Amino acid sequence: MEERLKRLGYNLPQSVQPVGAYVPAVRVGNLLFLSGILPFREGKIIKKGKVGREITIEEAFDESVQVVLNALAIVKETLGSLDRVKRCIKMTGYIASSENFTDQPKVLNCASELLLKIFGERGKHCRVAVGVCSLPLDSPIEMDFIFEVQ
Repeated sequence: MEERLKRLGYNLPQSVQPVGAYVPAVRVGNLLFLSGILPFREGKIIKKGKVGREITIEEAFDESVQVVLNALAIVKETLGSLDRVKRCIKMTGYIASSENFTDQPKVLNCASELLLKIFGERGKHCRVAVGVCSLPLDSPIEMDFIFEVQ
């Protein structure tokens, strides 16, 4: 899977450490639950604010892709290899949005498409896209995931 990521032009970042009193992932049987993940790059959230105000939808696309890469870094750290992912089951996305922004599902499309490119059929997942008034650290997006693993 990591080779596929590289062919797509992506590299896994270092796994992001929690910013609070929680763990990034919990495995229960063959399910791996990931905590809420922010679009950190090199330890910082690059774009801050609300989508539809300070952040364009195109910039939000990039942020959603960064969250997927951060999630996969956590999966690799937890499991030792992305090859142990049997399926992405669910993605939930929270988008800090201006009052009149209603394209939250579009913000997550790039993230969903990346999972499909990486995992093929195993990347198909159910999804929730929610607009919120604010997120931790003034992040424009936060996502959590559930993976089936071996």
